[in-house]
Amino acid sequence: MAEPTPSTENEPVAVASRIPSTDLLGVYRMMVTSRVVDERCLTLQRQGRIGFYVPMQGQEAAQVACAWALSPEDWIFPAYRELGVALTRGIPLKLLLDQFIGNAGDAMKGRQMPNHYGYRAFRFVTASSPVGTQIVQAVGTAMAARRKGEPIVTVTFFGDGTTSSNDFHSGLNFAGVVQAPTIFFCQNNQWAISLPREKQTRSETLAAKGVAYGVPGVVVDGTDVHAVYAAVVQARERALAGGGPTLIEAQVYRLGPHSTSDDPRRYRSDAELNQWKAKDPIARLKSELLADGQLTEEADRDLWESTKSEVSKALAAAEAMPPVDPRTMFDDVFARLSPQLEEQRLSFEELPSPNPVRT
Repeated sequence: MAEPTPSTENEPVAVASRIPSTDLLGVYRMMVTSRVVDERCLTLQRQGRIGFYVPMQGQEAAQVACAWALSPEDWIFPAYRELGVALTRGIPLKLLLDQFIGNAGDAMKGRQMPNHYGYRAFRFVTASSPVGTQIVQAVGTAMAARRKGEPIVTVTFFGDGTTSSNDFHSGLNFAGVVQAPTIFFCQNNQWAISLPREKQTRSETLAAKGVAYGVPGVVVDGTDVHAVYAAVVQARERALAGGGPTLIEAQVYRLGPHSTSDDPRRYRSDAELNQWKAKDPIARLKSELLADGQLTEEADRDLWESTKSEVSKALAAAEAMPPVDPRTMFDDVFARLSPQLEEQRLSFEELPSPNPVRT
């Protein structure tokens, strides 16, 4: 596997757009939180306490730094691996855990796969399993916002495998033609499940794929929070100024499996994994904070322990929630239930159940 080679296509990254020093510790805390939650959720799935999970270990810098550069008013269109983006956006951990478990606190009412969450209040659109569907949606939302005079951008996240999808090419062409204020954020984690990047495309970079559609492409080291932040700040400013979309390729590595249904030991080597573990984005930022005197080893240990404690408390609260009321299957179909659905609901309530409906 080739070494990550931060570079640019068409436009340079603005060096001046580094994360403010006063924000760095907050960024680090968010990255640590993302790692702790991610590891815990993987364990929960193995224990049978949640049904499915998509890990993001190794991609914390790319996700947190990108989300840090956005406005709360910007709309986010995630794939299914953006836990760090969700936490940085401010979505409460218990709300996420409620969705993973599928309990009565789940805003999706148990109707989505675990790890496929979305919350309108946070402008975080529900994830979808088919790859790339969110890309065209992000472009359409950006066009609508511009017509309404809203000074926002939309950001859509996807992986390297998605750059081979129809939606990717349709979305970039659409955005290029209408100059939509959209940021296309590709997390190139080197593997499209079990397919390595070099067997997927002959393009020198994934960012270069935007050139055909008139969309500038930028390649950044996704383990460097400053490089990611700078690229997103520049892309956002450009979009708001009417300069159109940008395709950002953040070169990262998925340290864990593609999902809990995957065994990466079947298709990648330990040598490759260890090579990228040495570039752990959390360790990289920790070293910077230690050198700057913003963090000590003792404070770092306390941070990890307190974060683990907070996650355990949120999990306990989520697991104490009752199951989803089965009567909710009749909700959200019509503003007012039709006579047929009313009849079906009444018939359903008369059925015996091993789990009595809670009122």
